[in-house]
Amino acid sequence: MDISLLWIPATLIAAAAQTARNTMQHRLTETLGTVGAAQVRFLYGFPFALLFLLVNAVAGGQQVPAPNASFLAFVAGGAVTQVIGTVLMLATMQLRSFALSTVYVKTEPVQLAIFAVAVLGDPLTPLGALAVLTATAGVITMSLKPGAGSLAGGGWQAPLLGIASGAFFALSTVGFRGAILALETGTPLIRSSTALVWSLAMQTLMLVVVLGVFRRDALVGSLRVWRSSLTAGFMGAFASQCWFIGFALTVAINVRTLGLIEVLFAQMVSRRFFAQTTSAREKIGAALVIAGLLLLVAGPGH
Repeated sequence: MDISLLWIPATLIAAAAQTARNTMQHRLTETLGTVGAAQVRFLYGFPFALLFLLVNAVAGGQQVPAPNASFLAFVAGGAVTQVIGTVLMLATMQLRSFALSTVYVKTEPVQLAIFAVAVLGDPLTPLGALAVLTATAGVITMSLKPGAGSLAGGGWQAPLLGIASGAFFALSTVGFRGAILALETGTPLIRSSTALVWSLAMQTLMLVVVLGVFRRDALVGSLRVWRSSLTAGFMGAFASQCWFIGFALTVAINVRTLGLIEVLFAQMVSRRFFAQTTSAREKIGAALVIAGLLLLVAGPGH
């Protein structure tokens, strides 16, 4: 396989790992609250990110790329907006079902298409735009509920929080891809690992300080449930490493659109662990998501 195509398996693995991490964080909100569960992916993921970087540097015989001003600005922006997006996502999950919360958050690709073109100059082909719109239409269809009369299906708070979460995740994606591109040396793998370590270091420091001052109970609580927190942290770091590899190899919109397959994974998790059923409307939406993903990977250069 051409190395440029490795973004496809990397993205599929990332989506599966992220679904597993979201499931673990969803359960941790019951004991740690929204912010406490959000910080688990960063605090417990950071050591694994360091391990990934060490393995990549030693196995590849490479030096870790030196940061520059552009890299630091991009990675800091990505780090902050991802924390905000995570908190909003978990707040949405407390208001709505796991699968439906994922649906709202996954309006991200449409927002990302705008941000990535404006900030990074990432190209968006007509077929790519069609793939994004088709897959996102599937996401919206899956969110509709019979008789609800609107996407809210019982209130606008959850949809607004979810869509806002998607916007911040889109901004974080722009930040992380920009940071990877800003590094002047190294292979895509070592550059993606370097960006991940820096982002998690910033996020961990930020959240430890905030929780230490305002929510010490949540910070201490995550230390008490360290076993489940460690597992969630590993899955979060592993998912992020795969996302970052994708960002290093192709434009951000390709990665995040293919990542919409996470919505289908979330449906499976909802049926298996949360005893939530799938309606005919949701199945139609899932078919549209799949059609959009097929358009994406079948396009020129893929």
